Amino acid sequence: MSFRLATWNVNSLKVRLPQVLDWLAAQQPDILCLQETKQTDAAFPFAALEDAGYVAYSNGQKTYNGVAIIARTPAQALVHEIPDFSDPQRRVLALTLNGLRVICAYFPNGQALGSEKFTYKLHWLEALTAWLAQELAKHPRLILAGDFNIAPAAEDVHPQWDDEIHVSFPERAAFTRLLDLGLVDAFRCFPQAEARFSWWDYRRAAFRRNLGLRIDHILISEALRPHAQACLIDTAPRALERPSDHAPVLLTLDL
Repeated sequence: MSFRLATWNVNSLKVRLPQVLDWLAAQQPDILCLQETKQTDAAFPFAALEDAGYVAYSNGQKTYNGVAIIARTPAQALVHEIPDFSDPQRRVLALTLNGLRVICAYFPNGQALGSEKFTYKLHWLEALTAWLAQELAKHPRLILAGDFNIAPAAEDVHPQWDDEIHVSFPERAAFTRLLDLGLVDAFRCFPQAEARFSWWDYRRAAFRRNLGLRIDHILISEALRPHAQACLIDTAPRALERPSDHAPVLLTLDL
């Protein structure tokens, strides 16, 4: 049976809800992980998503951050945030569905090397990695999906990118440590065209010129790798009026 899971940083669900509903209708994923919903749970559009045939789970925050998982069927064993890591920012939501442990995460941006926000990013990554090791021990069929704010390799960065953030050695080393837990970058499991990105700045006509980064990822456990059939970036929503600056990443599994 084909099972489809996607991740999408929507950069405000309030603004992008019509686009999300249209995308759900067109693509029919079984699970959609959202980041930067920028809505409290009280303001979250549960009813609209239910009308579209989905159950929604939110870990929301006003104006900033916020994550959600939208699923075809009800889920169990929800976890909001990284256990034992004190953080007022709403960045993580995990649940179990159809024998899969799905973790939706919005990684910190980091702002600039040497900044307090960069230090926070590295501490957050350490806490996430330690927790994921525990999760993988309990849930061998695990998926980590979201906006990682890390472009892991040179081919994930357009040639004119001249900032160190998202591509620094500490960030890429942290990404590698996630893979070392027994996770696989699903996008790189398949042949891909060159210069395939998931984020483009709103400025400099970056999308039209394809000046992007691949910072949105779906990592799957080794147990799921044999079931992976395809992984692609759907750039169509980025071409809409008032789009998110990110595009969805879509994984197909044979379960």
